[in-house]
Amino acid sequence: MCYHTSAPGRKMLEEKYGGKVIVYDKDIYFHVSGFERPFLPVTLSGDIDTIKPARWKLLPFWVKTEADAAKYANTLNAESESIFEKASYKNYIGKNRGLLYVNGFYEPHSSPTGAKENYYIYTPSKEIFTLGIVYSDWTDQATGETYPTFSVITTPANPLLEKIHNEKKRMPLIIPPDNRDAWLHAQGKDEITELMQTYTGELDAHRVVRVTAARGEDTNRPDIQDAI
Repeated sequence: MCYHTSAPGRKMLEEKYGGKVIVYDKDIYFHVSGFERPFLPVTLSGDIDTIKPARWKLLPFWVKTEADAAKYANTLNAESESIFEKASYKNYIGKNRGLLYVNGFYEPHSSPTGAKENYYIYTPSKEIFTLGIVYSDWTDQATGETYPTFSVITTPANPLLEKIHNEKKRMPLIIPPDNRDAWLHAQGKDEITELMQTYTGELDAHRVVRVTAARGEDTNRPDIQDAI
């Protein structure tokens, strides 16, 4: 599953998407774990002209406080095949979809010896690309603060990810440039489902240090993406 990613900072977003209003103000993430519940750059169907921060891990309306959020089920990812049935997502997928801007993502691999490895996956051009997300505007009842929270949608793996993510055989939903508007504007289950397809475009990948096992280590640094 896609629990680890790298994301562009404000400067990169301004260079690539200068036509949008960019209110996201963080620096580049070379690696960040979803379990840290970071704020990452997104465009949401409710505000298609803006790139703003949203927090990874969708929180449905019945989660009331930050303390409850920390204990809530793992909603970092949402499987495309069950997203219209699962309680955490079914109230949102029809209208609340978005694009998560990333530079790449990390996936685990089980080697023939049983050792766990990590691979970094990115586009051949090494440009920013977008993942499909479902989101909820969540309010912390203890503080009154409201912000968007999201899950990365996943699909069955393509041939490259079947080899890399060889146990779960899943991958994030990649929304190519020519489908971004359709994804944000889609209406109805059939139209949305049609867009949640396994990515068939070209991707590159190489093995990196095992970021998914890092505990207390600073992994937000450029060399974390170096091939080993």
